[in-house]
Amino acid sequence: MAEPSGAARDPEAVSRFVEHFAAQLVEAGMQRMPARVFGALLASDAGVMTSAELGEQLKVSPAAVSGAVRYLSQVHMVSREREPGSRRERYRVHGDQWYEALTNREAVLKRWEDALREGVTGLGADTPAGRRLAETLAFFEFVEKEVEAMMGRWRTYREERFGAG
Repeated sequence: MAEPSGAARDPEAVSRFVEHFAAQLVEAGMQRMPARVFGALLASDAGVMTSAELGEQLKVSPAAVSGAVRYLSQVHMVSREREPGSRRERYRVHGDQWYEALTNREAVLKRWEDALREGVTGLGADTPAGRRLAETLAFFEFVEKEVEAMMGRWRTYREERFGAG
């Protein structure tokens, strides 16, 4: 599934973007190969590529692509789908990937909150460690509420700016 040829694309400019954006994701804590694969998918006009296409564009092995896609799928940044009429899989990045990734982090926050509550109880709310855990718990509870409200505002903003979709 090659890129559509409607608009002229400078492969060097695409590569520069992919590597620069991937470097920013790596700096934020993502592993290098998933960051590069995500950047390549994001920069593709169709938003979908096969493993072979990703490997060719990034000049990496199929195994490297496979590991990167596995990670990106687990964190809900890409989805896998079958290529119609083929056994080959292709990988898709969606317009709402950031929304999905952040929304799925809520489950992680809830687990952290539960662990912190147990820690406050176990260590004692009046101990220095218990107070520190209680403050950390309050922070995560605050973030959770803010993210929920922000996501509602994002949905409204997105629809106003880009239409329903």
